[in-house]
Amino acid sequence: MKDFPISSVPAPNEWDRQGLPAWTYHSSEMFALERERLFLTHWQVVGHESDVMAVGDWLTFDLLGERAVVMRDKDGTLRAFHNLCRHRGARVVDGAKGNCKGAIVCPFHGWVYNLDGTLRGAAQPTSFGAMNREQFGLKPVEMEVFHGFIFLRFGPGPQPSVATMLAAFDADFAAYRLKDALPVQLPAWTTDLAVNWKSVRDVDNEGYHVPMAHPGLQDLYGRSYRDLYLEGGLSVSVGYFGDTPGRGWSVRNYVKHAQAPEHLPPHLQNAWTYYGIFPNIVFSFTPETMQFYHDIPLTPGLTRLTGKVYRQPNESRAARLARYLAYRIDRHTSVEDQQLSIWSNESMKSAAFEGFHLSDLEYGLRRHHDGLRSLLPVMTLKDAPPETEIRSTNDKLIGQSEL
Repeated sequence: MKDFPISSVPAPNEWDRQGLPAWTYHSSEMFALERERLFLTHWQVVGHESDVMAVGDWLTFDLLGERAVVMRDKDGTLRAFHNLCRHRGARVVDGAKGNCKGAIVCPFHGWVYNLDGTLRGAAQPTSFGAMNREQFGLKPVEMEVFHGFIFLRFGPGPQPSVATMLAAFDADFAAYRLKDALPVQLPAWTTDLAVNWKSVRDVDNEGYHVPMAHPGLQDLYGRSYRDLYLEGGLSVSVGYFGDTPGRGWSVRNYVKHAQAPEHLPPHLQNAWTYYGIFPNIVFSFTPETMQFYHDIPLTPGLTRLTGKVYRQPNESRAARLARYLAYRIDRHTSVEDQQLSIWSNESMKSAAFEGFHLSDLEYGLRRHHDGLRSLLPVMTLKDAPPETEIRSTNDKLIGQSEL
């Protein structure tokens, strides 16, 4: 087995093998706290610089009532704004992506914004009396770019800058030449699943289930698969293929056609790698494919699974074929994981459910739960407080921990 040059935090000899209490998966007030203190204060990946290459190109990102647009201005600079007209709050652009020819025009009343977000002019400006245009530009959203990928954060939170947060990934992301990635000309894949978002993460945060639940992945790399745990809520999972020809059609042909790019170091050649970022982002790479996926919570019982796929420029015919075969393997894996998420989530409402009892191979799941508990200590309570007291109980527990 190849050495992977990242130090992993081992599971302790003795640790609490329980997971989060079941009530945290279906409480509306718990979900409201997660929205406020987790998702809107943590970095979210929304796309790649290559998604908005031309002047006026834009892409949007919605999260729990907040709406953002990323746009390239006339000087070629990327900017992020709230997708919110300063007049009445309408979306200034509608859809997943597009292009504005020289200006942003609100479709409601026709306010016009420059591509840098400044207000060019209101429709029928004399009807507003004295109005300082400089005070009515689009509101900015915090944005950072890391190896070409665009991250947004709607409010200040506990995570440092993206570059600092992902420093452990820097060398590998550079080796994959992510800055040069180009979008695959397909719509972003999206599936709405009737589960709490944590049930999706619970499945994805451990590889213990791979041999039983994912015959394609087991056939491809299951013999070498391993999870590595890093500080700061990061993780890396890796599996190496090519030691056997594969039995299934997709795996057999993928192993036959996949190539090891010379620019990749030995630990990334013939590897499928997954780079996890707390609380809900995964970057997934093969020698020929680059993608990210994340779980976007919509309600306590509904989660949107979505992501985007990218390729290397000057892609060879063999790499394109291998990418198609990798997609087939991934598609089956996603369907399998979705069913596991449904089964896991529905158990939370059963009177017979007594909580998880985790294997050392599921320590990544426990680490994710610990990250949630550190931010929302009310999750440490076995029994649910009354819905009207969840927020005050959480604040009280935070206060006690600060004493």
